[in-house]
Amino acid sequence: MNLIDLNCDLGESYGVYKIGNDKEILKHITSANIACGYHAGDHNVMMETVKLAKKYHVRIGAHPGFPDLAGFGRREMNISPTEIYNLILYQIGALAAICQAQGVALVHVKPHGALYNMAASSRLIADAIAQAVADYDRRFILFGLSGSELIQAGKEKGLLTASEVFADRTYQPNGTLTSRNEQNSMIHDVKVAAQRMIRMVKEGKVTATDGTDIDICVDTICVHGDEPAALDFSKELKEALVNENIEIRKSW
Repeated sequence: MNLIDLNCDLGESYGVYKIGNDKEILKHITSANIACGYHAGDHNVMMETVKLAKKYHVRIGAHPGFPDLAGFGRREMNISPTEIYNLILYQIGALAAICQAQGVALVHVKPHGALYNMAASSRLIADAIAQAVADYDRRFILFGLSGSELIQAGKEKGLLTASEVFADRTYQPNGTLTSRNEQNSMIHDVKVAAQRMIRMVKEGKVTATDGTDIDICVDTICVHGDEPAALDFSKELKEALVNENIEIRKSW
């Protein structure tokens, strides 16, 4: 029996600016990656999202990113590993305080956007993130791109890791995600996405943009909460997995 976690990046509204349909999406996922105020989110949004996750019994994770509200954390920044370590700790701590006040557990950490992608290939950045997570709480699960340096760094720090794949993104032949600057980076057809996910889970394979098959490990599947079709993706993907006797993971 395959056990799969279904996660979504949430809590990305800011002030009067609303992004995503968090309340409805939370009804269809098992893990929520909540923005911690640097790339998106703020103290009010973080509190509201934690409360919603608690209501719908969804596991909560910190989603720290670069300090880049204007670019939504999707622009690379030239920041030292020491500063990356510090900003990861800072953001985890902020969300952990809100979780503590609400009486819920913070379960995992998943870097966001450009930081996530850079950690996939840079061992220095991956080590800084993994060390920050380990120093804060070694019980946390570290989410990272399947086959990435971040997953390897987490394992070497003694952390439990979750290899992540994406329902709505395409892959390069080396296993990295296609840059959002490319027209073919996103998958908008939910049926196509669902079939790709089923193959990833059952066969451990995904077809890259050049048509070649690459090996992939799947512990958790991500749908981006800021995408217009995120709710439909979450619902239909979950239904497709269940129809294939792929069990949605209830605990780690």
